[in-house]
Formats: sequence, C-alpha cells, structure tokens
Amino acid sequence: MGGGLILRYMWMVGLFAIVGNNWGFEIEGVEGDGECGQLDPEVLIYKLASCAPSGQDENVEVPPKCCGLIQKVRTSCLCAIILSKEAKSLGINPVVAATIPKRCKIAGRPKGYKCGAYVVQA
Repeated sequence: MGGGLILRYMWMVGLFAIVGNNWGFEIEGVEGDGECGQLDPEVLIYKLASCAPSGQDENVEVPPKCCGLIQKVRTSCLCAIILSKEAKSLGINPVVAATIPKRCKIAGRPKGYKCGAYVVQA
C-alpha cells in the first residue's frame, strides 16, 4: 500500500467514525427523492468503510460488520453508492462491490438488480 492510499484509507475510517456517531445506520426508512432518500451516496460510502477492502478485491472476506450494514441498505441506494465518484476515487471496483450482498448471503435481495453496467448479485 502506498503512503497516499494509506492516508486516504485512514481519512475514510476517521470520517466513518464521525458520520457513524451522527447518523443511524438504518438507511432503508429514510424518506426523500433520491436512491438513498435525502442522504448523499457520496457521503454514505463512508458509513460502509468496513466494506472497502471487500469492494476492491473479491478474494477478501467480507467482514460481519460490513454484511450487517449492507443488509440495511436498499439495493437502489447500494447501487448509487457503488457507482459514486467517491467510490471510484477510493478504488472500489463496482464489479467486485456488486458481489458483496451475495458474499454476505443476504436473503431477500432482488436477483439480477441492474446497477449501471453491473448486476448486484443476490
């Protein structure tokens, strides 16, 4: 890991801690016009900091904390997060990130949900 990548990851974890203390993790019930209600996918990605390594490499085991968070995120919101500019800047691979719900064995996800050019696996 290069120095810049380590610094970016540390910043992401730090912001996650701040955001996590100010927002509840229940994203599904938030009302609003966007895929994530009134919350911005560019910011919500930091709530999923524990998922970052699993979203970069499909050979990295998905931590239980990540699976717990992913279970609370609507598929449309997860798609918006995966496709966000911030996810790209953090090195999240949309093809790999779209496999996280399946790797977490989360039941009840829509099969074959189209997320841009990718399919979120159930």
